[in-house]
Amino acid sequence: MFLRTFGWSFAITVVGLIAAGLIWGAQGFGVVLILSVLEISLSFDNAVVNATVLKRMNPFWQKIFLTVGVLIAVFGMRLVFPLLVVGLTAHLNPATVIDLALDSSKTHDGHTYGEFLALANPAIAAFGGIFLLMIFLDFILEEKEFNWLGWLERPLERIGKLDALSSVIALVLLALSANLFAGEHAETVLLAGLLGLATYLAVNGLSGVFESGLEDEEAAEEEAAKSGKPIVLVAGKAAFFLFLYLEVLDASFSFDGVVGAFAISQNIFQITLGLGIGAMYIRSLTVYLVRKGTLDDYVYLEHGAHYAIGALALILLASIKYHVPEIVTGLIGVAFIGAALATSMVRNKREQELEPDSA
Repeated sequence: MFLRTFGWSFAITVVGLIAAGLIWGAQGFGVVLILSVLEISLSFDNAVVNATVLKRMNPFWQKIFLTVGVLIAVFGMRLVFPLLVVGLTAHLNPATVIDLALDSSKTHDGHTYGEFLALANPAIAAFGGIFLLMIFLDFILEEKEFNWLGWLERPLERIGKLDALSSVIALVLLALSANLFAGEHAETVLLAGLLGLATYLAVNGLSGVFESGLEDEEAAEEEAAKSGKPIVLVAGKAAFFLFLYLEVLDASFSFDGVVGAFAISQNIFQITLGLGIGAMYIRSLTVYLVRKGTLDDYVYLEHGAHYAIGALALILLASIKYHVPEIVTGLIGVAFIGAALATSMVRNKREQELEPDSA
């Protein structure tokens, strides 16, 4: 199963690195390799969260996620999206943006393409930060079958019964971020943050509409699991909006990587290739977690991933004013995932030790 799931990732890595070496030499090979590792380290928690959604989709939509979804992730988010952001925020026409992107040394009004993208960071950080924050808040405020940090999660579940509390908290943090970090970009930050909130509510709400019968299906799944019948998975319009939700989620995760990549290389094609290779591994890891049933075996992994998302959301909001090294962001995510995995293993061992006594 491992080779079948990661086969395309391995093949693209080999082809991509060979191409980098032939086109840009040893230095380009090293840059693309570093960018690939950067993307993987920053997005491991993304794979875990993706898996929690993907496991509810049928095999057809899982395959769409791994094929069409990869094309959107690589070419859409790592190549086209930065071009659109630079054009919109700097008020440049598409031809000028593409010209700047193709020649990293060329300037317009005294700024290179990479510098224009850095100047767009307040809007990018506000949009992605609020979108990810909503994911974290909706998870931490809802009732869960298992609690990882019970002393924190149980009180939050009780206050989470208040309607729209997650949106209220997100709006308060957005207002504080605009006031404390944005300076002259306060209006831009507020607008981008509101768009991030609106995007989350729209995509999440639409998927909820088409999943109106999901609770009944989940109850049927439990009965099916007991009786050995096949599990019913989400398809059709519900699966489409879950797929759309995953793509927006991936976009939010990729913001810091795309912006941070310009500290390593100013070549847009090196960045796209390196981050694209990393994105392939995240996609493959997501599918592997689903097919292996890892989230069911290690019940706190989902918690750890969402705490990592919450941390990333706050880092993105802080990055409106302060630069946070990408290594810090990556290590925080790995730390939460590692802690969740370790505590899940301890829990499983304890459960196994109790089984003979209960029998």
